[in-house]
Amino acid sequence: MDLKDSTSEGSMGSLQPSSIQIFANTSTLHGIRHVFVYGPVTIRRLLWTLAFVGSLGLLLVESSDRVAFYFSYQHVTKVDEVVANSLVFPAVTICNLNEFRFSRLTTNDLYHAGELLALLDVNLQIPNPHLADPAVLAILQEKANFKQYKPKVFNMQEFLARVGHDLKDMMLYCKFKGQECNHEDFKTVSMSRCSAFLHSGHVDGGGAGPG
Repeated sequence: MDLKDSTSEGSMGSLQPSSIQIFANTSTLHGIRHVFVYGPVTIRRLLWTLAFVGSLGLLLVESSDRVAFYFSYQHVTKVDEVVANSLVFPAVTICNLNEFRFSRLTTNDLYHAGELLALLDVNLQIPNPHLADPAVLAILQEKANFKQYKPKVFNMQEFLARVGHDLKDMMLYCKFKGQECNHEDFKTVSMSRCSAFLHSGHVDGGGAGPG
């Protein structure tokens, strides 16, 4: 009676999956679940084992080759040495990102370019007035009062020259090659009032961006 019980318990224990079988059937590693399956060894199982071991070996070979290449510290160095007695100073262009002075805007400017300046909407109304500074809002409301207003001729070039920032007002100090310079040593090179230093490199009068 005891022998039968022990035999029964042994057969039940052999039916329990091993830890590697449990891991293989829950792993996302492709192919491993076909290698460690329940039951006897079959041709299908052997083929999966060969495929898995071969793929793993190929991965290890390629990885070791790349690791060895990394630790060899391969590098390419190329140096071109040029002797120059003097160097051309690079062209310096100064632009104010705030292109327009609010204090210089007129009612006619707002009528024609208010939407372009994002101060008015398509209906010539102030968008989101509750977000504006009260002092600025009061001035804007006064200038944007178009009741009984007769618009005048608007010229964009004249507008940019009038409301744009003047380098004379922005420059605090300038010195080049030990000598002081001022706004007269700069040239306006674009409609947005960007100024380029005349004593630097080539200055193209056709327009330049911020430099």
